[in-house]
Amino acid sequence: MILEGRKLLVTGAQQGIGAAVALRAAEAGADVALNYLDDEAATRAIAETITGMGRKAVLVRGDVTDIGALPDMVAQAAEGLGGLDLLCNNAGIYPRQPILELEESIWDATLTVNLKANAFLSKAFALHCKAAGCAGAIVSMSSLAVQGWQDSAHYCASKSGIIGLTRTLAIELAPLNIRANAIAPGLIDTAQPRGGYTEEQLKELVAGTLAGRWGTADEVAETTVYLLSDTASFVNGQLIHVNGGAFFS
Repeated sequence: MILEGRKLLVTGAQQGIGAAVALRAAEAGADVALNYLDDEAATRAIAETITGMGRKAVLVRGDVTDIGALPDMVAQAAEGLGGLDLLCNNAGIYPRQPILELEESIWDATLTVNLKANAFLSKAFALHCKAAGCAGAIVSMSSLAVQGWQDSAHYCASKSGIIGLTRTLAIELAPLNIRANAIAPGLIDTAQPRGGYTEEQLKELVAGTLAGRWGTADEVAETTVYLLSDTASFVNGQLIHVNGGAFFS
């Protein structure tokens, strides 16, 4: 129960890694605010599971690209949970497009969702913690793609940006007793990494890891919960790879 009494906001919580983080955090003792954009039914089902554990869960519908509305998202989460001291920046998109065909609109959309929203939601969260006088922790999702990936210049740029952003957040927010870390998931068995690949290509990619298999959203969630908890109180400004040894293939 390493998150006992903590209050967490998870973006993109309706599926995949976001849903796994929300559920694992609740198992670890946290109350959870579930941000979603377009699948209320799935999000509500996750909330019901969390309340079944005896934890509080609230739904916070909102588009993370609406930068001006992000302080309201934080305020709704804090009001619904009776406080807020943890943030998981998980919402992201991954539209494949080769660099020779890359459209400005795809670049802008990807950088806005994956990086800009992350920065400004972290800002809104930090301002809330400062006003409330509470310590806090932020975990943001980067990616294995920081090493470079086919048809993914825009995505790689956004996820590489998370690294610099996280390190700077750690430096600037340390006086407020707010830690910031990032996770770089590898090939995780969710819908996002499957886009644009055949099953044969996916098998080859997975075989290229030391683990020789897909990772699970729960494995990413376990690392997230650790980084959010006081167990990781001496871990700050770091990027943790959860990729089954992909860099050693």
